[in-house]
Amino acid sequence: MDQKPIISIVSPVYRADKIVENLVTEIQAVMRQLNLTYEIILVDDRSPDDSWNVMKSLSARNENIKSIRLSRNFGQHPAIIAGLSQAKGEWIVVMDCDLQDQPKEIAKLYNKAQEGFKIVQARRKNREDNFLKKLSSKIFSKVYGYFTDTKYDNEIGNFGIYHNKVIQSIFKISDYIKFFPLFVDFVGFKSTSIEVEHAPRESGTTSYSFSKLVSLAFNTIISFSNKPLKLFVKFGMIISLLSFSVGIYYIYQAMHHEIEVLGFTSIIVSIWFLSGIIITTIGVTGIYVGKIFDQTKNRPVFIIDEIA
Repeated sequence: MDQKPIISIVSPVYRADKIVENLVTEIQAVMRQLNLTYEIILVDDRSPDDSWNVMKSLSARNENIKSIRLSRNFGQHPAIIAGLSQAKGEWIVVMDCDLQDQPKEIAKLYNKAQEGFKIVQARRKNREDNFLKKLSSKIFSKVYGYFTDTKYDNEIGNFGIYHNKVIQSIFKISDYIKFFPLFVDFVGFKSTSIEVEHAPRESGTTSYSFSKLVSLAFNTIISFSNKPLKLFVKFGMIISLLSFSVGIYYIYQAMHHEIEVLGFTSIIVSIWFLSGIIITTIGVTGIYVGKIFDQTKNRPVFIIDEIA
């Protein structure tokens, strides 16, 4: 494709060999209606099915399609960043490959962006995810909002259109833990959101198990907030204040010869309680130190194996 595209569509692919061709067909139909130059960038996150062969076939038949295969499974958000690194368009659309993000909504996102917005995110109306995913997303938004003192809309995911300037700003964020929607919130720029239809997954099941969702949420909160450390500092100060008050009380009793034999239970409970606080605090601190260690190693968050 000789002409620079106006729109790049980036989609991470995993377990989608039966979906990805339909995805491309629907995107092409929308882009014909918009009558804009475009490219489609598909990123195979080392899917164990036949997705890569389907993607290579699509690229061979259409010069507007670029297929990228990662060297191993890095995860959805590193795969998105890998696709963005290859995007050349003035505007970049990021969308999932499962057709829950419907390609027909691209036109609506692009038209809204022409009103002067650098970011237009899709708010999912009548979200068609399963109960567990919707519940975990809602809990994450509340917990993340509390720990970062921000508002996070759990109805907004990766789907949206972003000016190239926004994407270039995201590349400057060197965090080892990648979470695309939060990066978008961090960089700022004039933004808005619009409601879009959200469809049921066309084929297969989500690759996010409960344990993966919990791990992603935990790592993201630790990466974007140091509030857990501050909470333990406050808690430690409260315990110290209470201990000081109790100490004054016991000194008073000792001076007035009111202390007899101290209870064994109260001593054991105090030891176990304070030991638990100390171990937990050290553990949380250790987690942050571990994240610093990961960051200082400066390992790449994705490695491209092949481009078709």
